Amino acid sequence: MNEPDILVVGGGSAGAAMAARLAQGGISTCLIEAGGTDKVLKSRVPALTSSLVQNPDFDWCYTVEPDPSLGGRADVWPAGKLLGGGSSLNGMMFIRGHKWDYDHWAELGATGWDYASCLPYFRRLEDNERGADEWRGTGGPIGVSEVRARYAITDDWIEAAQAAGIARSADLNGQCAEGVDYVQVSQRAGLRSSSARGYLEGQSHGAMLEVVLECQVLRVLVENGRATGVIVRQDGAERTLRARRGVVLSAGSMNTPRLLMLSGIGPAEHLQDMGIPVVCERPGVGRNLQDHVGTHLVNTVSATTLNTDAQGLRGAWQVLKFALARTGALTTGIGHAQAFVHGRPGLPAPNLQISFAAFAFDFDEQGRLMLRKDAAVSTLIGLMRPSSRGRITLRSPDPLAPPVIAHRQLGSDDDIEQIVEGIAIARRIMAASPMAAQVTGEVRPGVPLQAPEALREYVKLASIPLYHPVGTARMGASDDLMAVVDADLAVHGVEGLWVADASVFPSLPAGNTNATAIMVGDKGSDHVLKALRVPA
Repeated sequence: MNEPDILVVGGGSAGAAMAARLAQGGISTCLIEAGGTDKVLKSRVPALTSSLVQNPDFDWCYTVEPDPSLGGRADVWPAGKLLGGGSSLNGMMFIRGHKWDYDHWAELGATGWDYASCLPYFRRLEDNERGADEWRGTGGPIGVSEVRARYAITDDWIEAAQAAGIARSADLNGQCAEGVDYVQVSQRAGLRSSSARGYLEGQSHGAMLEVVLECQVLRVLVENGRATGVIVRQDGAERTLRARRGVVLSAGSMNTPRLLMLSGIGPAEHLQDMGIPVVCERPGVGRNLQDHVGTHLVNTVSATTLNTDAQGLRGAWQVLKFALARTGALTTGIGHAQAFVHGRPGLPAPNLQISFAAFAFDFDEQGRLMLRKDAAVSTLIGLMRPSSRGRITLRSPDPLAPPVIAHRQLGSDDDIEQIVEGIAIARRIMAASPMAAQVTGEVRPGVPLQAPEALREYVKLASIPLYHPVGTARMGASDDLMAVVDADLAVHGVEGLWVADASVFPSLPAGNTNATAIMVGDKGSDHVLKALRVPA
């Protein structure tokens, strides 16, 4: 393909969806991915996720600035360095968020991104094992399945959650996004269902789509106010790739703002400090960074869990189950059941995600995750609407330099208090029947930590990012100086340039963000197609 209509930069969760849908719409498209192929065993087998994350062969491993809210800790945030992006290395929990989240987007200026407008695209993108109804879809590119690593203690946790006063939801992605239910995962027949597998492998695009791997985009070429191509580095050499109609950035919440700034689009003062000519001043580029934050309750139990199934002969049996039937421990995602709850009255939507897994991790001497040797379970208490807003800036004008990521995970005392309230809910579940009879101890935070002040200090030490960065090129009206793209995902002030990834989220939706990122790519393709079909 010599000069396509559109260049899509980034073959991740949203980018793969965007490129495939554009090609299906008759637009010649070149998808450029800096990483390599996703056709590797570590990506396809769900339980091998931990071998991808913080592995520089598959993960960009972005180091954030020391976070004073976490005692000065400098965490490493993952970002997929392979086709499919985050969907090829994440924990596969498939959750859409609450209706309120998307209606709130529209209130913040993302007109046409309310829940009713997004729902058809959520339905279009999925092939749900539970079947189709008013809220769910079948026949789409992303397989959405029940967890195949089933443990009786997960059923008991759901029953205990109900005993603790949490209502049962028939489907947290359906009519009622509040309450407790089993987790659904982005898998098909026990294997990971990434956007790369679903939109690129699983579809026929003919000559309308070209995929270029291991090709790093350095900046967008803007000429006379219009995006006409990109400068790339491949095999050690730089060259220019041009497009007839424009460029779509789908490089993710950390890299998309970096590329915009390297291209002269962003806060003028910062660009001038970097020695980069200002093409279009948009002070919101890199601002509005948000991420979920949470901490774990870890309990030892008398029941069988994945920890015990992963050892010795039981471990060998799990390998055989996976090989023969694609079931068992090797199909596990990061969670098995979850609840979305109001931690306090008066909130418009649940502020806490309580996620249960029939396994638990410890850390080795190098800080790497490793399964505990004893039977244990973990409950993640995630804060869905943290107050903090961080920022991404350029480290230098060098296009190969990683960005500066500055973010406080715990932005206020109230953030800490909400997580403490969530710990109390998680503990109530563990103390309710039938869980209570199986719990043999509390590893973290530990039984001695009961007083609110002690738990607040624990939250400061033990909270972790949930790796859901969003918002750094957010949607909004043209007169909103902090908005980067309009409701059609077109960059304000630059013709022929769009953004479609989690960076355009005005705010965080509840729960894991991957399904929403894919939806943005899928829905966003219709916005780009609409613009391209307008006569010149």
